[in-house]
Amino acid sequence: MLFSSVFFLFVYLPITVAVYYFFPARWRNAILFAVSLVFYGWGEPIYLLLMLFSIAVNYLFGLLIERLPDRGRLFVLLTVIINLALLGVFKYSDFVISNVNALTGLSLPLPGLELPIGISFYTFQAMSYPIDVYRRDVRANRSFVSFGAFVAMFPQLIAGPIIRYKDVALQLDSRRYSLEKFSSGVLRFTVGLCKKVLLANSIGSLWDSTVASAGELSAMSAVLGIVAFSFQIYFDFSGYSDMAVGLGRMLGFEFIENFNYPYIAKSITDFWRRWHISLSQWFRDYVYIPLGGNRVSKLRLGLNLLIVWSLTGIWHGASWNFLFWGLWFAILLIAEKFFLGRLLDRLPSAVRHIYTLVLVGISWMIFAIDDLSVLTSYTSSLIGSNGFADGRFLYDLRSFGALLVILIIASTPIAKKLWKKIPETPRHLLGSLLMVAGLVLSTAYLVDSSYNPFLYFRF
Repeated sequence: MLFSSVFFLFVYLPITVAVYYFFPARWRNAILFAVSLVFYGWGEPIYLLLMLFSIAVNYLFGLLIERLPDRGRLFVLLTVIINLALLGVFKYSDFVISNVNALTGLSLPLPGLELPIGISFYTFQAMSYPIDVYRRDVRANRSFVSFGAFVAMFPQLIAGPIIRYKDVALQLDSRRYSLEKFSSGVLRFTVGLCKKVLLANSIGSLWDSTVASAGELSAMSAVLGIVAFSFQIYFDFSGYSDMAVGLGRMLGFEFIENFNYPYIAKSITDFWRRWHISLSQWFRDYVYIPLGGNRVSKLRLGLNLLIVWSLTGIWHGASWNFLFWGLWFAILLIAEKFFLGRLLDRLPSAVRHIYTLVLVGISWMIFAIDDLSVLTSYTSSLIGSNGFADGRFLYDLRSFGALLVILIIASTPIAKKLWKKIPETPRHLLGSLLMVAGLVLSTAYLVDSSYNPFLYFRF
């Protein structure tokens, strides 16, 4: 169990930052490694052994690949097998065995292992290192502590973005510190906190109440529920990514951006250039391109996309709905590659936008509901089995209407563009006031409410 949010904000983080900057720069990777292990191991120290094993394996294979390049391919294969085996045992063993039992009539016992938080993120992060060394994109890191700090780095450890070693290799050795950078990090962290606590949590209650009545909804109530979850997962995950980027800046790092207003996309291809960018780049560089990318026949291209998106779906969780979710996007992306993209280019911008939002919304319904019977009931409601609209829909629309308007605006670049038009001096003053207000309101919410799910912690 991780720290409570309030403990993290007002105890762990201030102490961590104070200790981090008390020591000279040459000690800061060691400090970062230590405090990250404390962060991850709090309440569940046994998970630390798994993480330390992952760090040690990838660190040692990185050295072996560089020192024995003629055996590099074998070492990469071994490290990939070990990493995926760890992920498979802890994340997928129950799913695989339960399906084998269902198909064969056997009664094989389920391991019942608890899923280590963030294992999908830090496994992919660590696995990028030996591959980058093999490709000679980076030199092997001689310091176990420095490499450990990269894998265990607490700002983005449990929910991304997925930081590849080659993206931060130079920063691990030398990074820039400044009051301006630290201040921008605090601001970015607060923005992310507000997105998560004030926006995602608030609209999440609508989705929870909607899905609880999956088979009794009118079509419009079902649509409103999907809209609610679409906003919840976006502000939940992008909020955490903003917090990670902000914390990284506070410690001198620059992480890649993980979101770029995905709900303004005008095709599914465009959506995935904007949503969870670090995951898309990881699969592109380490799976899609090695398979041949788009420099292959059309048949092979379709197969490559099918493989990548099946893996993307399963990466999110050991459940059939995640595989269906990945296949849904595979089909749409294949269609856009082969013929649909050309047709979309001829359509008005508004039509393309609606097309994207509808198909992405359907994908979130598949993603959010892991019980296939509930998913069937929800789909039935969505297509009108219980009528078009009812009193519940009108009540929810009145109750959440103002919040939905705020969410729509916040998911577009409109607010950012208006903000930049404010003169610099008053903008800085107003930014400071809003940051304090956001922190106070978020803290009050966290203290008063027990509802604070991080959707991506389970991945």
